[in-house]
Amino acid sequence: MKELRILLISVFLLWGLTAAAQTNIAVKTYQLPVLADQEINVVKRFQINSTASSTSSNGELVLQVDERAYEVIEEIGLWYTAGDSTLIKQNNISKYTRTKKIKAQRGKNKISFQTELEKGANFLWLTIKVRSVKDLELPFAIRLDKFEIAKRKIGNSTKGESSVHRMAVAVRRHKQENVHTSRIPGIITAKDGSLISVYDARYESGRDLQGHMDIGVSRSIDRGATWLPIEVAIDMGEYGGLPQKFNGVSDPNILLDEKTGDIYVAGLWMYGVIDETGTWYPGIKDGKEIWNHQWKTKGSQPGFGIKQTSQFLLVKSQDNGKTWSSPINLTTMCKKQEWWLWAPAPGHGLTLKDGTLVMPTQGRDKTGKAFSNITYSKDRGKTWTTSNAAVSRSTTECMAVELEDGRIMLNMRSNLNTTNKGADNGRAIATTADLGKTWIEHPTSHRALIEPTCMASIHKHQYTENGAPKSIIIFCNPDSKYERVDIALKVSKDNADTWERKVLLDEGKSRGYSCITSIDDHTVGVLYESSQADLVFQRIALKDLL
Repeated sequence: MKELRILLISVFLLWGLTAAAQTNIAVKTYQLPVLADQEINVVKRFQINSTASSTSSNGELVLQVDERAYEVIEEIGLWYTAGDSTLIKQNNISKYTRTKKIKAQRGKNKISFQTELEKGANFLWLTIKVRSVKDLELPFAIRLDKFEIAKRKIGNSTKGESSVHRMAVAVRRHKQENVHTSRIPGIITAKDGSLISVYDARYESGRDLQGHMDIGVSRSIDRGATWLPIEVAIDMGEYGGLPQKFNGVSDPNILLDEKTGDIYVAGLWMYGVIDETGTWYPGIKDGKEIWNHQWKTKGSQPGFGIKQTSQFLLVKSQDNGKTWSSPINLTTMCKKQEWWLWAPAPGHGLTLKDGTLVMPTQGRDKTGKAFSNITYSKDRGKTWTTSNAAVSRSTTECMAVELEDGRIMLNMRSNLNTTNKGADNGRAIATTADLGKTWIEHPTSHRALIEPTCMASIHKHQYTENGAPKSIIIFCNPDSKYERVDIALKVSKDNADTWERKVLLDEGKSRGYSCITSIDDHTVGVLYESSQADLVFQRIALKDLL
């Protein structure tokens, strides 16, 4: 009898250990933009590691949805997949099985479900579908009170945990309106309050120049809640008898003249293709189509002509972005003949306190090395002057702010960071007090703002507090040395001497470009290349940055 009791106890303990192993649960919460126009927005993933297969396992999930969250959430869904932890998206939904969908309720939301479990890793994805709401800037919270499957629960450290999420709008999606890929965002707030966004409309592929692409425009007249259909600011058509794919325009910068309300958009035009040897072709070489672009090999060369170098075009709108002038070509006016390239830097420009218009620019010098600088106009856009390079090292895409003492600070993508992942990884930063005749490298250069080598945006937001004017500087980029992930907003309250990370917008992998605008005293808007759509727009309340 004693031996039997020992045997039964041993079997019982073994069964308990096996059962526990079958239902080891790990929970991951995602920080991704919650898009208002799609059914599937991932908020959590439950990983269940099983040592055996099961045709049917019962489970229960309990969420608490407060009043704000109920304003936003319409449906809650639960999806299953085995052995594949790839982030669930609209375009790969066929790999997943929906186990449950319920209408969201105020307060307690109980989801009872049944699913199979395969041997190994199993994944359940918690997703939400949201309503159309106007107050995009207000975050909402979901509290996880219970997750149980096969009679096993998540640990107490996860139970009762609230996660905060932010609403967003997909301004441009892959293949929307016959555009394969929309890239390189810029955004400003026009004098009438409308939001004007610009980007590459890459019709045939996601590839950089040369290709069939125009400078696209999307406008919002309701603070970014909805966006009007695509319009075009710059399109060189079939100039010179060449097809549109050999007349591409790319890399827009948008600039608001704060004094007049005029809006300028610059773009870089390539005519034909200059191959790796520096020889121009009408897109055809030895009977075959060829491809090259302005930053590769000798894809743009010294000189001013359209068969020598890429061309800097500028258009203007005097009706808050509704219509655009014919392009004027600034190449001869501003480019040095020996430079291989002179081009807009993506994002937005600025108007200085004295009315000077400043547009960040970039190029390649007489040896082909990349540089960053500014281009400015002191006569309301009639004539433009381009400055000296900001630093001697290789830098490209850049954006600028005017500091409180009137200096211009240029924040630059540094090519050193492609391989430099040490303590001195970071954006190159320089200031000028004489419109770029001379520059001083800032003490925070290569120290304060890490990057994986990618475009970034910087913006000065001005507001009033207790009747007194104040300002902060906001920075956005993929906050990583290694990958274009973790797109986040950082804030400086001391003239860009120190920075504090405030809001994580998107932890997923993306192309990573961004641009920031002030919507009003209390709100900023961010347009960026997201892991969830080509271009996503989010509003952020000033209080969340302060």
